[in-house]
Amino acid sequence: MHQLGSTRSSLKPDHLLQTPDTFIRSPLPGAEGVEFIIHAAPQLGARFTQMTAEFVAGGELAPVSAQRFLFVLDGKVEVKAEGKKHILKPGGFAYLPQGVPHIVRATGIARAAVIEKAYEPQAGTAAPKIVIGDEAAVRSTPLLDDDGLRVRALMPDGPAYDFAVNTLTYDPGASLPMVEIHMMEHGLLMLEGGGIYRLGDSWYPVYAGDFIWMRSYCPQWFGAIGKRPAKYLIYKDWRRHPLGEQGA
Repeated sequence: MHQLGSTRSSLKPDHLLQTPDTFIRSPLPGAEGVEFIIHAAPQLGARFTQMTAEFVAGGELAPVSAQRFLFVLDGKVEVKAEGKKHILKPGGFAYLPQGVPHIVRATGIARAAVIEKAYEPQAGTAAPKIVIGDEAAVRSTPLLDDDGLRVRALMPDGPAYDFAVNTLTYDPGASLPMVEIHMMEHGLLMLEGGGIYRLGDSWYPVYAGDFIWMRSYCPQWFGAIGKRPAKYLIYKDWRRHPLGEQGA
């Protein structure tokens, strides 16, 4: 049914809620058999790019002059790098450092969240390494000692890595214990369930499939509502001084 201009999507100076009814697909140079929903990009004011890549069988991502993180949503994706081949199923993920040659190819129809960011080197720190994993195999830990709110860290936490990607799972009725305001920028894809998100001075119902971008210092809070857990994939920049490279 035509909604006559109505949508839950909202763009404010410090945040974006982008709902599936407003998604537009676009090809990108060099990628064959892939269409992209470009959620966050420099044109929005973001310091990273986050997209949903939709593959036909045999579709391949183009090379990129940045770091790349891939999280499979549906189907199977083959990642080749450093002479090894990895098959990623839903929940599988890969981190591919900037400058590392690789091929990302779908073995059938597939969807994946793709995050790309120019690497910020740190003096005296070794280069980051390829990471391949499965979200279900990552140990979950309570967030701030709340067993109803569980986090899985999909990236290593060390000085070589300048961003983090986690999944957070909320039991029905669980919520963040505080409104967060911080320097980190976020890209968030709702994977399961739903709830209420506070972004800035606005409150939004959110559901699986929605994307949220949060600018640095955007006030943010989430509570899960419904009879099933809510879960999202969240990016944040991490472990870099706000004034740029330090310790040189």
